[in-house]
Amino acid sequence: MEREVDTLGIQNWIIVAESSFPVASRSGVRTLVVDGEIPEIVDFIVNHLEKSETVTPSFNTARELSFVSNDRAPGIDYLRKQLNGALHGHQVRQMDNRSLTLLAHSDASRYAVLVLKSKTALPYSSVFIELDSGYWDRESEGRLRQEMKAAQERARQQQIEANETNN
Repeated sequence: MEREVDTLGIQNWIIVAESSFPVASRSGVRTLVVDGEIPEIVDFIVNHLEKSETVTPSFNTARELSFVSNDRAPGIDYLRKQLNGALHGHQVRQMDNRSLTLLAHSDASRYAVLVLKSKTALPYSSVFIELDSGYWDRESEGRLRQEMKAAQERARQQQIEANETNN
């Protein structure tokens, strides 16, 4: 599993999935069955990615997870508690489960998606991890694009002024 995670880069996904998660037939999606529960697999991945300088993870869970009651899914309260610890304090975004699944699978047409199918049999317990650059964040990219646009605008303005001077 470690080697599989190491091959991934920016815009790739890791889905730590519940046992009923569907196996995708499209290329770009690789599914591995892992002998473990979601919190322990997430803990392993978080520990591994925290050592990486090349990628940084963004964590997503299904919005539905916080609404599933222990009465209807015994063990869900314990899983949420374990998962909270396994995430090591990382911020977690919540989206509808269907939206997360569609988003990850739509990216599979261009980027790799690694699905780690666990033994966990609890609804909406999958964790979706999107990888981003570990040494160049989105804010830095945004600033770079603004600076490039400003430089292009300055060059265009200088060209206009030079043309006016020559005429």
